[in-house]
Amino acid sequence: MSVLCVVVENKDDWKPYYPSQDVITFDEYLKMPVKKRQRTRVINLCRNYKYLSRGYYCSLLAEARGHTVLPAVQSINDLGRKALYLMQLDGLSELADKNSKLLEGDTLTLRIFFGETEHKALKPLAKNLFERFPAPALELTLERRKVWQLESLRFLSLKDLKTESDQQQFAEAFDRFSRKMWRKAKPKKGARFDLAILYNPDEALPPSDSVALKNFIKAAESLGIDAELITKKDYMRLAEFDALFIRETTNIDHHTYRFAKKAESEGLVVMDDPTSILRCTNKVFLSDLLAVNKVPAPKTRIISDQSKAALDQLADEMGFPMVLKIPDGAFSKGIVKVTNRDELTAGAKELSQKSALLLAQEFMYTEFDWRIGVLNNKPIYACRYYMVKDHWQIYNHGGSEVESGGFDTLPTYEAPKAVIDAAVKASRLIGDGLYGIDLKQSGDKAYVIEVNDNPSIDSDVEDLWLKQELYQIIMQEFLNRLEKRVSE
Repeated sequence: MSVLCVVVENKDDWKPYYPSQDVITFDEYLKMPVKKRQRTRVINLCRNYKYLSRGYYCSLLAEARGHTVLPAVQSINDLGRKALYLMQLDGLSELADKNSKLLEGDTLTLRIFFGETEHKALKPLAKNLFERFPAPALELTLERRKVWQLESLRFLSLKDLKTESDQQQFAEAFDRFSRKMWRKAKPKKGARFDLAILYNPDEALPPSDSVALKNFIKAAESLGIDAELITKKDYMRLAEFDALFIRETTNIDHHTYRFAKKAESEGLVVMDDPTSILRCTNKVFLSDLLAVNKVPAPKTRIISDQSKAALDQLADEMGFPMVLKIPDGAFSKGIVKVTNRDELTAGAKELSQKSALLLAQEFMYTEFDWRIGVLNNKPIYACRYYMVKDHWQIYNHGGSEVESGGFDTLPTYEAPKAVIDAAVKASRLIGDGLYGIDLKQSGDKAYVIEVNDNPSIDSDVEDLWLKQELYQIIMQEFLNRLEKRVSE
């Protein structure tokens, strides 16, 4: 059972609002006995959060006690220095300008209560700020120069909410937040742990289809884990769970990475963990990682200089055909094959619009690519993905609909030893999570193309050999890690 503590410095600060037994003073919170393994959420509404103030100590003590608190100490520290918070607000000026073109004047002060604001045009901005700096009340100042820009961001206290309008907005936002974010459904009978499965119901090419997601939930329940599907809207609910399983295509500049980072900071068991996302989603990093550790891979070059002389040299070294890639492409997107010098120039120019660095890789034609699924550095499934007919990739995005080639799923012991060995060696460089290693086979040799931190596990594809056992294996790994964490 979870406990909610709304901490104020003085009970009088809460007078404008309905009485609640959850409201306690800082002194009462200080004396509150700490109960191990009891979920406690703290809304810190002290009068200020300056360093070594009561507000600062409230958040500091909450984190030391293992409580989930708003605002967190990191947010308090970051908002204490403009240079720190502006560094984390990169890209939000554009969001502010995009959503505030109809606003008048040259200065705007915006009050944000639990991620909500009364300005309809700036609701996306308010939500984004709350995700980056979760806090009960924030005040944002925008100034119009050539475009609207973020001038300042600060915490608000209850004492700052002097008008009836502000108090009403705060109370309503708090009420919605309490019901939506802190509400915990009654756990299923026998459930020992809670698992969040992050997915996007609107994703065109998700890592797992709806049937596979149901199979994960079924496997989790059989092991005493209460699994629940969540979306990006549930960011602030992460502290309710013991583990996070990301089943949405990941990227660094994306909410999936923020979910992984937050879950890790909350002490959850996470797949994909943020380090794996960071290492896998950028092929420039992965290319050097494989080369340094002598993992067999196709000849690869990093392109930064696109001058005629540089491309001439690249053509001489690599030969044609070759493949050009952006560092964070997925599902065969952001990749072009070039067969001559003119196509090399055109392809590099096209892809350089998306990334400052590109990868050039020797083209190795095969009828299929191997995909070896690896969990905790042990192979768990093997697939052969065949190229689309009359195309050189397993996906073809050229038509009105995405085409994909056929596949074979087989037990890992039937995959060539060289393929399995290269896959496991590559996975060890990344971590101990769930990975999909793509390889090409030439004769008795295997070459690693890339390591996917968020591999596809679809019904009747990757699970075709092991069926429900594949989902059991993955959920069992979550259970093992959860039990280990409890015993530590």
